[in-house]
Amino acid sequence: MVEKTGCHGKGLIMRKISVILVNYNGGKYNDNCIKSLLQSTIASEIQIIIVDNASTDNSLQCLQDKWGSNEQIVILPLERNFGFSKANNVGIEWAEKSGSEYFLLLNNDTEIAKDAIEKMIDIHQKTGGIIVPKIVYADKPDVIWYAGGSFSKVIWKPIQRGLNQKDVGQYNQSEQCTFANGCSMLLSRQIIQKIGLLDEQFFLYYEDTEYSLRAKQNEISIWYCGEAVVYHKVNGSTLGNERPDGAYYIARNWLICNHKCMKKRFAFFLCYYVLNRFAWIVIWFVTNKKKNIIATVEGVIDYRKGITGQYVKNSL
Repeated sequence: MVEKTGCHGKGLIMRKISVILVNYNGGKYNDNCIKSLLQSTIASEIQIIIVDNASTDNSLQCLQDKWGSNEQIVILPLERNFGFSKANNVGIEWAEKSGSEYFLLLNNDTEIAKDAIEKMIDIHQKTGGIIVPKIVYADKPDVIWYAGGSFSKVIWKPIQRGLNQKDVGQYNQSEQCTFANGCSMLLSRQIIQKIGLLDEQFFLYYEDTEYSLRAKQNEISIWYCGEAVVYHKVNGSTLGNERPDGAYYIARNWLICNHKCMKKRFAFFLCYYVLNRFAWIVIWFVTNKKKNIIATVEGVIDYRKGITGQYVKNSL
């Protein structure tokens, strides 16, 4: 399934921190993300593992041409698009075998501040928890996208603290939170040994929600590091409810995640879920996005059938 490329047969320099980047047609993002990682204050301790999800553009070839000979970079091409969770898991498993102690899952449509990884490692060593950074908009770096997260009390909906707020230092203090956004998430070998890898049935969306809830169930804390900054080109890779496949994954995976985690409280969630999806259906009908409506219905049907993984359009 996985073929390692680049000049790594000569003896890869083993690092204790592996940064996992998942690439799917991300040619316009990869170089800037990689460059920012190589400028890290602890760059000498980092190896970058790029897992390519069978990209259909030329981004894999560009990665191989430009970075394949760099001994800090490993490129793992997959034979088909296995989704976000599976690709990250492939990277983590490769890194574990190479002796890494830490694993930073990072969207490739990001750039990091030079000291971000160092700050996150420091918080982990003090707390032993999953660590998440402050994430700001790349094109508006004074506006927050994520400053830690939590879950609402009744339906356990993930909430991104500070979303769209101007950053005036109000979230500079590091503190415990409950929702770790998968855009940037630092894990340790001990955490993975205790709670496992990402759940691959989601393919895309809600894998971080489920992982956060699983961490809580296993008494693994999540800590927000206010001094670590990541610049995110928001929705550079996916467009959520704006696209039919995004609408499908949200409709199906939200049900899968909460059914798995909520148990007796699932009925309360279902009431909210129906109202929420119906509101979106009205919006899509008015804006003539009927494909999103069809995809949402397909997502619910596939949930009922127990179908997971990649979206395969039905005959609706």
